[in-house]
Amino acid sequence: MADMEPPTGKFEQISPLVRRMLSPNPSPFTFTGTYTYVVGKGDVAVIDPGPDLPEHVHALLEGLEGERIAAIVCTHTHRDHSPASRSLKAATGAPITGCAPMSVEDEGPRADAAFDFDYRPDQVLADGERLTGEGWSLEAVATPGHTSNHLCFALPEEQALFTGDHVMGWSTTVVSPPDGDMSAYMASLARLQMRDDAIYYPAHGPAVEKPQRLLRGLLLHRRHREAQILGELKTGEGRIPALVARMYREIDPQLRPAAGRSVLAHLLDLEARGAVRRDGEDWILAA
Repeated sequence: MADMEPPTGKFEQISPLVRRMLSPNPSPFTFTGTYTYVVGKGDVAVIDPGPDLPEHVHALLEGLEGERIAAIVCTHTHRDHSPASRSLKAATGAPITGCAPMSVEDEGPRADAAFDFDYRPDQVLADGERLTGEGWSLEAVATPGHTSNHLCFALPEEQALFTGDHVMGWSTTVVSPPDGDMSAYMASLARLQMRDDAIYYPAHGPAVEKPQRLLRGLLLHRRHREAQILGELKTGEGRIPALVARMYREIDPQLRPAAGRSVLAHLLDLEARGAVRRDGEDWILAA
C-alpha cells in the first residue's frame, strides 16, 4: 500500500469536499505518515493538522493560500496529530477545536510518540455537536478507546467519517492503558456499526470504502486476541512479555512494546469482567 500513497507536501482532492495532505513522518507506528484533511473550499476546516514540522506547516499554508481556515479540528492529542494546530493558529488566527485536552500521565510505550500535553483548544466539542461552513458541516462522534478523548468527525454531505486513529486504513489500533481502554474501544467500534457512513478517511493509510466489513473484522480480531490470551493463561503462561512473544511472532520487533500495551488492555478488560486476576507480575484465570 505504501507505493500507492501520494507524496508529502501536496494536496490531493479525494472527493468534491475533501482534500488531504500526507505529513513527512513515516514510522513503524504511523505507516507512511499522518494525513491532514481539509474540508470545504474557500471557507475550510483543517482536520488533524499533524506534527509540528516546519515543512508540513509551510505546505499546508501554501496550499491554502487565499482561503480562510474556519476551524483547526483535532481528533485526539497524540503528537503526530495535534501539535501543528498551534503553528496554524499563530499564522492564521483560526480557532482550535475538537477533542478535549489530555490530562493523564502515561510513561508506557506509545503507538505514536505519546501525548501532546501543550494542546489548548479554543472550543471542545461534545458528542453530537457540529461545526458548519460554506457547503459543509462536521459532527463530533465520541469514540473513546484508543485515547479517552478521541473523536471522529462525520461529514453528512458526503456520508463520510474522519476516523483519526480509531479506525485506520493499514493496521489495527493500539490501545494503551491507562488512557487507552479496551472496553471503551470495543464499544466505540460497535457504535460505528450502528451508523451508515459510506466511507472512512483515517489518519493513516488509505480510505476505507467498505467500512462495515472492516468494523466486523476489527471486532473479530479483538475477540480472537482475547481468546488467545485466555488460551495462553490456561497453559500457565501469564507474563505479558511472554504472551507477546507467543502471540505476535511475526510483527516488527519495534512494535512489540506497543503490542504489549494492547495485551495489557485486554487483560484489564478481562479483569474488570471477572475472568482473570493478577498475582504479582503474573496474570491467571480467575477461580
